[in-house]
Parts: sequence; C-alpha cells; structure tokens
Amino acid sequence: MSLLVIGSTGTLGRQIVRKALNAGFQVKCVVRNFRKAAFLKEWGAELIYGDLNLPETIPLALFGVTSIIDCSTTRPNDLYNIKLIDLKAKYILIEAGIKANIKRYIFFSILNAFQYKNIMLVNLKLLIEQRLRKANINYTIFSLPGFFQGIIPQYALPILDKNSIWITKESSLIPYINTQDVAKITIKSLSISQFQNKKLPIIGNKKWTSFEIIELCEKISGKRAKTTQVPIYILKLMTFITRLFQWTWNISERLEFTEIISKNQSIDISMREILYLLKIDDQELESLEFYLQEYFQCIMKKLKELNYESLNEASRMDKLNF
Repeated sequence: MSLLVIGSTGTLGRQIVRKALNAGFQVKCVVRNFRKAAFLKEWGAELIYGDLNLPETIPLALFGVTSIIDCSTTRPNDLYNIKLIDLKAKYILIEAGIKANIKRYIFFSILNAFQYKNIMLVNLKLLIEQRLRKANINYTIFSLPGFFQGIIPQYALPILDKNSIWITKESSLIPYINTQDVAKITIKSLSISQFQNKKLPIIGNKKWTSFEIIELCEKISGKRAKTTQVPIYILKLMTFITRLFQWTWNISERLEFTEIISKNQSIDISMREILYLLKIDDQELESLEFYLQEYFQCIMKKLKELNYESLNEASRMDKLNF
C-alpha cells in the first residue's frame, strides 16, 4: 500500500511518516521545500513537489497512491486567505482523491469542534468534514484534543526560562496525547474496515487542567512557575478588539484557542472500543508524566553539559592568561 502524507514536516505528520515506514508502507510526502523535508527522504520517504495553493500540482502527487493522510493545518498568519485558498485547495484534494480511486482518506479534526464554530480555523475543519461525508470516498476523521508537544512551549519552557505562564481561573479538562500514539493508531486503522466512513476520537488516558500541568512541571523540573491569572472577560474583550483589525486577526485566533482551554468543561469520551479493534492496550499509550520526565531530564542533562563545557573553557582561558 502506498500512502500520500500531506503536512509531513509538521508535528504530527513526521510521526505518521515514521510509523508508516516502520510498518512497511511506501510513503510519498507532498512538500514545498525539499531542503526542509530532507530528513523524511533520509528515513526512506519519497518527496514530491506539491502545494495545496497550486491545485495543478495535486493530481500528479496522487499517481500510484492508495490512501491519503492529511495532517496539514492552516497557520494563524494565513487567515486572510483561509476561505479563498485553503478550503478550496482541500476540496480539490478530495475530488482528486475520488478520481484517483483512493481507498481511504484520513483527516484530523478538533475534538468537540462543533462547540467552537465561531473560530475560523475550527470552522474550516468542520467544512472539510462535511465535504468528506458527502463525497464518494472512504474516509476516517480522527478528532484530537491536544498534543503533549504543545505543552512544552505553553508550560515547560516558560518555567525553565523563568517567564510567566498566562492562565485563567477556569480551566478545561483536556486528555492530551502524544503524536507518536496518534500515528500508531492512524496507521493501524488503515487495515480495519470498521474505521471506514466514521468520525472517531483519539485521546489520552488522563485529563488535565492547566493548574495540574503546571504542578506536574514544577514537580519534575524542581523549579517554581510564575503564573499570571487573567480574568476570562478580559480575554474575551481582547479577542473582540483584535478581531476588528485585519492585521491582528492572527492574535485574535490565538486568543480564541486560549479561550477553549480556559472554559470550565470536561470531555467525557472513551477510546475503549477503538483500542479493542486495534488490539492496543490502553496502558500502551504514553502518559504525560513519563513524557515530561523524559523532556526535563534531557534538558537538565544538556544544561549540565553546557555548564561543564563553560567551566572548562573558563579554566583554560585562566591558564592562558596566567
């Protein structure tokens, strides 16, 4: 089976490529920058030039492909052209997949996206979901909550850099998951017919609030976090103001996503049936505790090595000066 991965250099995309190659799939990656994607070629993937903003490049990329895995996302700084370019390009990709007789189209959406229709990036996901349901193509839509990898710049790095973490008093319970586990589930699902034409959640084993994540980072790193609480009404006011001007739309979009994780709501979803079909034990999914422990251990080790090298260099310079 040959897979075409869209968004292959991204956080999730690269894990999809790695898992697919390890499972014996032929993997093609649509890329705009071959140098940036060179590591994918080193892993064994075939790089094909393509750009969703240039529809004429899409059909050629589908030659010999049996399944499409779409990991691409729209960046907030591209919001001005989101409807005219990104949505149209995804529609063209779906239609091209139908003409190429693609066996499966896998798309990644946002968990409980229907609750956040007012956010443009979320609404884009919903429109693509709707198009897939109406199209004559076998699809699987996976709804994701949030990745472990996104927690690093949001919580871990500010703690290490002694910067403030901005939070609200309210906080959602979010079942974060590692992208490696998402990739493993995705690749395994390709061979299971029960996953066809369905929208399914992929979530972690435990739900976390912002406060709990901060406490966990403090415990593992041994460092205290500086937190700044912002009332939710100020967050909404800032979102409204930045939405008024085109040049601040990207700021507005980020604030809206912050509002999502700040809402006091719980996600009551189980993956038991999905894991059963995939023959995966829920204990196989990596825990956030283990992920952060590995991250902080790696960072602390590097800091010690840098400090050791600095001391040795200073000692050497002292001897030379003497």
